[in-house]
Amino acid sequence: MNFKTTKRSILILLSIFLIKYSIAENPIFTQRYTADPSGMEYNGRLYIYASHDIDGQTNYSMNDITCISTNDMVNWTDHGEVCKVPANASWATQAWAPSVVFRNNKFYMYFGDGNRSVAVALSDNPTGPFGDAKGSAVITKSLPNCDVPWCYDPSVFVDDDGQAYCYFGGGDPKGDNTLFNARVIKLGENMISTVGDAVTIPAPGFFEGGHIHKRTVNGIKKYYFSFFRNLNGIKIDYMMSDNPMTGWVSKGIALNTLPDNMSNNSQAGIFSFGDKWYIAYHNRKLAIDRGVTNMRQRSVCVDELNYNADFTIKTAVLTSSGPAQIGSVDPFVRNEAETMSSQSFLLPGIETIPSTDIDGNRVVTEIDNGDWVKISGVDFGSGASSFTTRVSSATNGGDIEIRLDSENGTLAGTCIVDNTGDWNKWTTKNCNLVTSITGKHDLFLKFTGGAGFLFNLNWWKFSQNETALNDQFESSQLKVIQNKNGVYKLSESIECTVFNIQGLAIFSGEDSEIDLSNCNKGIYILKTRNRPFKLINK
Repeated sequence: MNFKTTKRSILILLSIFLIKYSIAENPIFTQRYTADPSGMEYNGRLYIYASHDIDGQTNYSMNDITCISTNDMVNWTDHGEVCKVPANASWATQAWAPSVVFRNNKFYMYFGDGNRSVAVALSDNPTGPFGDAKGSAVITKSLPNCDVPWCYDPSVFVDDDGQAYCYFGGGDPKGDNTLFNARVIKLGENMISTVGDAVTIPAPGFFEGGHIHKRTVNGIKKYYFSFFRNLNGIKIDYMMSDNPMTGWVSKGIALNTLPDNMSNNSQAGIFSFGDKWYIAYHNRKLAIDRGVTNMRQRSVCVDELNYNADFTIKTAVLTSSGPAQIGSVDPFVRNEAETMSSQSFLLPGIETIPSTDIDGNRVVTEIDNGDWVKISGVDFGSGASSFTTRVSSATNGGDIEIRLDSENGTLAGTCIVDNTGDWNKWTTKNCNLVTSITGKHDLFLKFTGGAGFLFNLNWWKFSQNETALNDQFESSQLKVIQNKNGVYKLSESIECTVFNIQGLAIFSGEDSEIDLSNCNKGIYILKTRNRPFKLINK
């Protein structure tokens, strides 16, 4: 891992704005700036694909696509940049506003090469990598009735009969409701060719971000074309039809003018997951919260979407918390560190990078003192007694504090991470908890230590209670024995710190005896550089 000195410079320059605090779960993703979301359900997971707004960009020069996924609508796994140009499509220079569909046992990703044409990439997996599927654009302005000002923002849909369609286009209407720049064209069965002429969609005020979805209720099929309108207020309007290409009728507003958006554009994708419908969109909230005024630094949000009995859309209710969680997280299986519901974000915040460990997934990196990640709705059941994690460090390392329900909540344990010899040298750490965790909690992994990056984090898991912990602990480094009067004898004089269960240090120094006789009854933690020990003051 290379230290990112440029991002450190940004941190210093913008420090006047930057206070660590918890952010709500909308935006749903804060490791990178993202925009133009679309969603696809596959094998019990929801995948969202988005443009990647590069840090500090002053125009729309995005050249890769970010993918995140979830199985509970709250905790999102960061899969990184799954398609890059020109690396994955040598003829293209930009990668904007993706749309992904599954067909022919392949995943097809459509995106705009800027506003010039629509490209298509191909993968065997929903998380890529996606490679060039054709060697050239699939839709250009030279095709019949495709000469729109902006040939981009594809939205692809495969109907029940197997016919695939691509909706695309864009252009400033400039107050002219007769200037229609939205189009739909059939795709060939191979998904990299077109069939026939494009058909104009008469979407009033259409600017960009056209999106298609379909609902079938009691055998009745309805098609919905939603889009970003740039007349009489910037909103997401929608039209309905009984046909995927013609017969469109304006029906109203799917998404009102967004707060936290600097009165600028948005794009929205509508999709189902399980038995619910959702709308994903972007705003500028994360940039605003960070004190960044750049309109090109956008972030994806998600909220539930509901419908009326007559099939029309109820205008979405925007929230700061996002959708309700579906189910809970199992802490007793391996959980990827890059899966989280939110994080602290003192710029530049944590990052994720491809793993150099044997598993080939991604890892959390650029971890500074005071950073944390939140995993929502973790169900510990009847109890967890230990914590295991996979880490690497080329510095002095640091500590992982296991806290419940907030970044400063109950301290259930501390895992000490030492220097492993290299950022690419990984080790598995096992740490006993100082108190058993039971029931359902939001889990916070809080990182503490010295200056600079502390360590990298690959995955974590807990072990279930097996036997009750005794008041006596032994290791090759230290032996702790509790006396009846509340004085703890150590096998040697050693530098250590004692914390109460709230994480407040009540003793720090080098000694062979710790006196808790004047402290309240309860659990205390003796922490050394070797391991933490639980002290029970009876």
